[in-house]
Amino acid sequence: MYYPHMASVIEKRRADGRTYYYLVESARVDGKPRIVSQQYLGSATEIAEKLAGAPAGNPVRSQHKRFGDLAAVWSVLERLGVVEVIDAVAPRRADAAASVGTYLALACANRIVAPCSKLGFADWWATTAGPRWVKLPAAALDHRRFWEAMDRLSEADLRTIETELGRRLVTEYALDLSGLILDMTNFATYIDSGNDKAPIAQRGKAKQKRVDLRLVGLGLVVTRDGAVPLLSHAYPGDRPDVTQFPRLLDELTSRYRQLTTSIEDLTLVYDAGQNSTTNHEQVEASRIGFVGSLPPSDHPDLLAIPRTRYRKVDADQFPGLTHVDTTVTALGVTRRAVITHSTTLHAAQARGFDQTLAKAKRRQGELAERLARGNTRRDRAAVEANIAAICKPRWVAEVTTVTLTGDKPADLRLSFTVDAAARHALETRLFGKRILFTNRDTWPVTDVVAAYRSQSGVESGFRQLKDPHIVSFNPMHHWTDQKIRVHVFYTVLALTIAHLMRRQAEQAGLHLSVRELLGELSGIQETVLLHHNGGKGRPRVQRLLTDMNPEQTRLADLFEINRYAPTR
Repeated sequence: MYYPHMASVIEKRRADGRTYYYLVESARVDGKPRIVSQQYLGSATEIAEKLAGAPAGNPVRSQHKRFGDLAAVWSVLERLGVVEVIDAVAPRRADAAASVGTYLALACANRIVAPCSKLGFADWWATTAGPRWVKLPAAALDHRRFWEAMDRLSEADLRTIETELGRRLVTEYALDLSGLILDMTNFATYIDSGNDKAPIAQRGKAKQKRVDLRLVGLGLVVTRDGAVPLLSHAYPGDRPDVTQFPRLLDELTSRYRQLTTSIEDLTLVYDAGQNSTTNHEQVEASRIGFVGSLPPSDHPDLLAIPRTRYRKVDADQFPGLTHVDTTVTALGVTRRAVITHSTTLHAAQARGFDQTLAKAKRRQGELAERLARGNTRRDRAAVEANIAAICKPRWVAEVTTVTLTGDKPADLRLSFTVDAAARHALETRLFGKRILFTNRDTWPVTDVVAAYRSQSGVESGFRQLKDPHIVSFNPMHHWTDQKIRVHVFYTVLALTIAHLMRRQAEQAGLHLSVRELLGELSGIQETVLLHHNGGKGRPRVQRLLTDMNPEQTRLADLFEINRYAPTR
């Protein structure tokens, strides 16, 4: 990393006696002053013509460089001091072309803007304006140099770096830490089954439905304020999420105490997938607030509360939502329970169940027709197993009546009916309902509901990481636990940067998704023109930014990208 000084104009005298001028930028590199940027201005006559507005001659060639999105991302990385934080933990090797922090900052920026492999990084970097402000020799961008930098970071180093960056996030962006959300997911990898150097990648319950691939689990804690990640935890993909909750909670409470004085102010939000008596004992012992949920089917007494007792939550903030405020005994304690009914969720569940039921009826009808023809070879046990598989989807067996008669294959007959009364009772009892579980006894119901619904922030972050085009976990071409953990670190950092940018834009009145925000910024490009120079010397280089629309202009000002703009 270098620290720019003031730009200056210098003159150089050629062998033919002519004098030419250059705009140079000096910086202190490794403690020594050096010229890090040099732009040819021309002779005194040429400079005078430019100042007078004379035409510069016809360009002989032009190039378009990616600028706006990369410059905005780099401005946030510099604001947080990412390079400096990493370099303080992992000092630069004497023979390294760039520091560890620089390599990870470059990897993070690439994850956000145009994810690619380290092997393809140099080619991508050459298409951007980044080389103007990150001065590196071409050899420094070899993929092996990235791997060497990654090797310098242990799991403990990553935790130290993440902790310091968390402090800076709170200081620089004034993040509200009173509400945090915890959730977990996993990512499919393409690590060979025979590779024994990456035990973190295991086959398990794949949330991307790729049961044929090894998985890496990821737990995140993000702020309710902008869904900005504060804490991450990578774990083997074959471990249930609920088993990773204690470690994340321990790390979270430890780090939270470093950032604020009162841990009782913290309210943690998580879903029913993290529930266990042991986990909840830990939550209670930590003295933090919590908003969770309970599986409705586990509490029939709460579901049986008549609809006449339900009251509106807030018609403006939560249209169609009603509630009952009561208590429940669960997970070893008695706490406040807010049972909600959403007309929107009710209608969606009803539609989904109708589709499930229609599919079951079709499959049962096809089976009944085959049996009626009397030429099946399957015995009764095999047919009963088939019926059970058809009725396995949730609630189907509860509202259907299936009768199988006969003992021999040729005599087997099947009838299948839907019990309308049972279907209506199921819908009335269950559809549209959630049971929220909390120790925030004094909160208005609107606050409890808003806290629980804030889980959509971390879910959107997971979806973003699974987007192959921007802020993406993939591609990941690393085959050892150590490198996978470093990959997870800078990928989560990329999500952090992206969500900080979206939050900053939101505060400025620009309501954009991450994709929309980066799309607008990517439209700000740098055009490089090579001009004829009267047949003397090399072509003159002219760099210009493309014209910006009003929204791009606001974003350029917001992220201060003009400091990376070419000097005219």
